[in-house]
Amino acid sequence: MTTGHLYGLGVGPGDPELLTLKALRLLRAAPVVAYPAPDSGDSFARGIVAEWLDHGQREIAIRFPMRPGPPPEALYDEATARLAALLDGGNDIAFLCQGDPLFYGSFAGILRRLVPRYRVTVVPGVSSLTACAAAAGLPLAQRDDTLTVVPATLAEDELARRLAESEAAAVIKLGRHFVKLRRVLVGLGLLDRAVYIERASLPSQRIEPLAQVDPASVPYFATALVWRERLRP
Repeated sequence: MTTGHLYGLGVGPGDPELLTLKALRLLRAAPVVAYPAPDSGDSFARGIVAEWLDHGQREIAIRFPMRPGPPPEALYDEATARLAALLDGGNDIAFLCQGDPLFYGSFAGILRRLVPRYRVTVVPGVSSLTACAAAAGLPLAQRDDTLTVVPATLAEDELARRLAESEAAAVIKLGRHFVKLRRVLVGLGLLDRAVYIERASLPSQRIEPLAQVDPASVPYFATALVWRERLRP
């Protein structure tokens, strides 16, 4: 029997209209749809494509703990085993990935385990990073600029070092690390050059100067865009 094909589908940052035509075609054709989900509650990735799901498709929620740090290796091993059993049965699987599958996505751990044994196709999606730039109406980088992507989860001294060396930076995974980031930006003299974005592309998106944001209101998946020099026209 021919084994199934695994498709890692980037479904974009939240607005269903940002789903690519290729991802939609493969989603509709797959007999099995898998997606990451929190320990309890609904999957954000599934919610993006909910209007196109066929009730005849089998759905598999892969529960990932939504807390700092990588998911336990055993969780990836268990998820991989579930998907491998379906692939061995000849079932194609569409694995939904918020944003892009290989940009800080949980699909990377699945891919690493399954790509040696199965056919895998990755379909890129609109990343949260580019969605944040579009929401803010500001370029991430221009001409010969370099762009640095920095997780706010880094230690404070390392976060300061990375930002001090960057012409432009996107700081992701703010959440409880927001106060630390603001302290670093103040120390570097960059606070007035930072923009805060959350829920980019959704009707509830929020864009503000970072200096005006209440730390108590910052979710984990919020992003800050920071420029060392003021943006050129």
